[in-house]
Amino acid sequence: ISELASQIGVSKQVISQYENGKVNPSLETLMKIMRVLKFPREYFYLPDREDVRLGCTFFRSALTTPKLIRDSQIEKLMSLSEAYSLLEQYIDFPKLNLPGFKINNLEPQEIELLATKTREFWRLEEEPISNMVFLLEKNGVIVSSLETSSTKIDAFSQTQIVNGHERFFVVLGNDKQSAARRQFDAAHELGHRILHNDLKNIEDLTKEEYKEMERQADLFAASFLLPKKAFLRDLVYPVNLNLFMELKKKWRVSIGAMVVRAYHLEAINYNQYQYIMRQMSTKGWRTKEPLDDVIAVPEPTVLRKAIDLLLLNNVLKAKEILQKLGLTQDKAEGLLNLSKGTLTEKENNEEKIVQLSVRKLDKEKAN
Repeated sequence: ISELASQIGVSKQVISQYENGKVNPSLETLMKIMRVLKFPREYFYLPDREDVRLGCTFFRSALTTPKLIRDSQIEKLMSLSEAYSLLEQYIDFPKLNLPGFKINNLEPQEIELLATKTREFWRLEEEPISNMVFLLEKNGVIVSSLETSSTKIDAFSQTQIVNGHERFFVVLGNDKQSAARRQFDAAHELGHRILHNDLKNIEDLTKEEYKEMERQADLFAASFLLPKKAFLRDLVYPVNLNLFMELKKKWRVSIGAMVVRAYHLEAINYNQYQYIMRQMSTKGWRTKEPLDDVIAVPEPTVLRKAIDLLLLNNVLKAKEILQKLGLTQDKAEGLLNLSKGTLTEKENNEEKIVQLSVRKLDKEKAN
């Protein structure tokens, strides 16, 4: 509020009055707000939001990530939810299909069991998951890939109850382009939904409790992506970096995550684990691994296909979509994972052509 007030030349109190609907800004002030916040006029006059009940927002991020940045991402998610509500009026999306387990405890063995049961629920058996994003979207999870404005946020997720119906959103940061990282981030957010869905307020957690919650989601992700029996069968002698690099092609999981999983499953001892990790550090693999620029990064497709369907069948024009969303073209395309230019209004060239006709000549003048 202070930053906005300063940039548009009004007091903080006036901004609060605008937000609460007590005072309407003048046209000149509104133009300044639009310029500073980079939102179109329509955004500020959208109707009140639907009846939405929010669950916890789980951030795969550093503890030091400022609240302002996290709140900004939550606001993006609310805009994404409104966009989904608009599209839902025209498109039949996959129904949300998530298991509901009774959680007895969150000890490692229980988390391993819940990951196995989730695989069974989706009939995945013990096969590698080549595309976590597709798997989530296929089962009704709403997935988007956004610029998170911070290298400290890899992903976040939130459950919403909208007009009595549950929605589960997973937002994946597209700042770090790595297929293995994205696979793990998506599975990690699924872990939060399975393990921590009953958590009331994440802000009440201590730093230690927060770290433990993140550790539990990591364990779920590793157990889900690398099922115990199948993964152990692949850990043939000698267990070294070359083996893990080959296994990365199969399991689509980072070498680092596989080494940790192998250690937790006691396929390697502590000394082996430390030795391999030192090798990775020496080679610079702790920041960028081999194959990160080879394996295609899985992208969300459902929202993009929904927009394509509406445009292709002339259900809505690009201009109408932007007006209904109350967003600029850049913001809407980013929010919905659209290719740049998708929501550019196509001109009707026929209407732009000046029509000409042949003049009838007067016969006498012609002679």
